[in-house]
Amino acid sequence: MSSRLPRDLHPVAWWLWALGLAGAASLTTNPLALLLVVGVAWVVVVARRSDQPWSRSFRLYVVMGLAIVVVRVAFRVLFGVAAGGHVLLALPSLPLPGWAAGVQLLGPVTREELLAGLYDGMRLATLVICVGAANSLANPKRLLKSVPPALYEIGTALVVTVTIFPQLADSVRRVRAAQSLRGGTAGRVGRLRRFLVPVLEDALARSLALAAGMDTRGYGRSGGESRGRRWVTGALLLAGLCGLGIGLYGLLDLTAPRVLALPMVVLGVVLALAGLSSAGARVERSRYRPDPWQWPETAVALCGLAVGATAWWLAGSAPWVAHPGVDVVPVLTAPALLGTLLGLAPAVLAPPPVLRGATVAVGPRAVPGVTV
Repeated sequence: MSSRLPRDLHPVAWWLWALGLAGAASLTTNPLALLLVVGVAWVVVVARRSDQPWSRSFRLYVVMGLAIVVVRVAFRVLFGVAAGGHVLLALPSLPLPGWAAGVQLLGPVTREELLAGLYDGMRLATLVICVGAANSLANPKRLLKSVPPALYEIGTALVVTVTIFPQLADSVRRVRAAQSLRGGTAGRVGRLRRFLVPVLEDALARSLALAAGMDTRGYGRSGGESRGRRWVTGALLLAGLCGLGIGLYGLLDLTAPRVLALPMVVLGVVLALAGLSSAGARVERSRYRPDPWQWPETAVALCGLAVGATAWWLAGSAPWVAHPGVDVVPVLTAPALLGTLLGLAPAVLAPPPVLRGATVAVGPRAVPGVTV
């Protein structure tokens, strides 16, 4: 019963769910599958986002995704590839110097070129929208609390970076409301300048304030450590990175010795974890009221990972579904449809979010703004 009370889900669970969707999108160019992933992310965001400022940024990520698709298709038209196909628009080809051999400016626009640009643009746009879904559902400040101690420096920079866009969405709302109250009859360029300058200034100021607050609270600060301990930590991290690189090369290159594949990956992961544990021991920072990890967090994370695993299986067993050609009609099989729809489960499994303006009954009276 306690898992259904309004509470904020662990931010790592939302990011694992979103990364699973993003992994599924990166493994396919099927436009139907990509649209389905976007729809799944949209439904879950609408069902489980809170009324915090960062939750309003999802619409901006969708707009950015649409812009990516338009730009990708426009580049296909501008830098066309001389190849056969069904010509839709016969544009004149502009001559280029000899050093630009292999690049064609304009020229005939074929249906195959447009579809190839559309599929590539949709895949990149879906990745951006999945990241936007995680950013709209997870509190970035609480995410920093879950970062391993060895990654506080990197985590601080990442949190400041990912909060700029949500802060931008909140700044747009507040500046628009303030300017609507002031009125004004300036021209179109003047209105745009009066709108953009305060929005960018406010978003940057709030992100810098967040960075200053984290620095004041000791994020990324470390205690005293001997020189030998630093050398051991650096050697473990470097050896783990080298082991992972060699192991991934062995997995991707089928002609490489098998001893360079999975064993080197396991060895690299073990060394990297040992290095992170050694580096985290030097960070002197206590954790106040850590976020709980309960069964809804596990279910949400597993749903996202299941979507990614299904896409990986389809890419190997049914490549004609994962990567349809531009000369055929894309289709979705039942496993692809059901595997992607697993991503909708967090809309039901995750507890409802805490709303700042919610009214909760406490005893015989209802107290506004109080959460349980």
